[in-house]
Amino acid sequence: MKTLTSILLTTAIYLSINSFAQKAELCQGAYFTEAEGKAFLDSHVPASKLAWETRAQKIKAQIRAGMELETIPAKPKSTPIIHSKRTMDGYTIENVAFESLPGVYVTGNLYRPIKKQKSYAGILCPHGHGENPHGRFREQTQKRCATLARMGAVVFVLDMVGQGDAKQTEHKFSKALKLNTIDNIRALDFLISQPGVDPERIGVTGESGGGTQTFLLAALDPRVKVSAPTVMVSAHFFGGCVCESGMPIHKKGDFQTNNVEIAALTAPRPMLLTSDGGDWTKNTPEVEFPFIQNIYSLYGKNSEVENVHLAEEKHDYGPSKRKAMYIFMTKHLNLDIKAVSDAQGNIDENPSKVLDQKDLEVFNAAHPRPANAVMGDEAVLKLL
Repeated sequence: MKTLTSILLTTAIYLSINSFAQKAELCQGAYFTEAEGKAFLDSHVPASKLAWETRAQKIKAQIRAGMELETIPAKPKSTPIIHSKRTMDGYTIENVAFESLPGVYVTGNLYRPIKKQKSYAGILCPHGHGENPHGRFREQTQKRCATLARMGAVVFVLDMVGQGDAKQTEHKFSKALKLNTIDNIRALDFLISQPGVDPERIGVTGESGGGTQTFLLAALDPRVKVSAPTVMVSAHFFGGCVCESGMPIHKKGDFQTNNVEIAALTAPRPMLLTSDGGDWTKNTPEVEFPFIQNIYSLYGKNSEVENVHLAEEKHDYGPSKRKAMYIFMTKHLNLDIKAVSDAQGNIDENPSKVLDQKDLEVFNAAHPRPANAVMGDEAVLKLL
């Protein structure tokens, strides 16, 4: 009979080996060189729609296995917290929190158009990394959410794990990728539940790390009908943060994929790739876009995927990138771009006001964090 000491030692060795194997399978940052990224895509061009769909199933299975999400946790039945409604120029903003897991709160802001419509498109806006201020409070994030609402969409922007009001864990905790994904799925639930939102007109768009969230959510959740992952889809760069590549979603043993193949899982649903000359998307017109366009051609849907490349720009979700997204979302979600255009037809974001962080925060002295909130990395990891 084994002694308790030997059992504990065997268990510790197993866990150590398993942890080492998982770390060895992580594909982080510039895991490939640019040449290796292109060569990988060149060697994985599918010969037929059947060949692609067979591989697509393997890619999806590895994403789910790698982030330990073969089964989605049950949706909590608690009522969302919604407060501090503000009426702006053509839209309203509310501060929102709801549970994605028991005691784990998704936090963000809900933007609604004032103009009444028979139905509304719904757009989810995950944000990228950024300081001064964090994520959803940044000008580029507020501007796009407010402008999309002025165009007639109901818009929800949520905090990345560990940022904004979502301070129940550190941002760079080991399973941030898994929790971000669960949060995004539950955020879609919340968005689709809003009065008048048409479940067949659901879009998602985010930049950088929010771009990773965008193409992962579109790959895993068919409720996403239109997507616009901005400045992120790259053949050689796999995401530089643990929240993007901190779990083994790209590699297992001899199996390997990359973010271009993952983004291609969106096909044949409409997708806009916005790229620039100042980051890892600089090769998109010659490398990433042709590969993805080929996937769409297998469905006879070449026109449903587009690339806007801004060679002189850098890594952000600036005005020209937002303009490209507004045009694309208008085309595929039936929005009213004239509502945000001036007499010359130029998009005018001036009525989309940038508010102070304190105005948009969900939790404060008047609205404290719920008593059941689970605090700390270790406690949240137990739930996951």
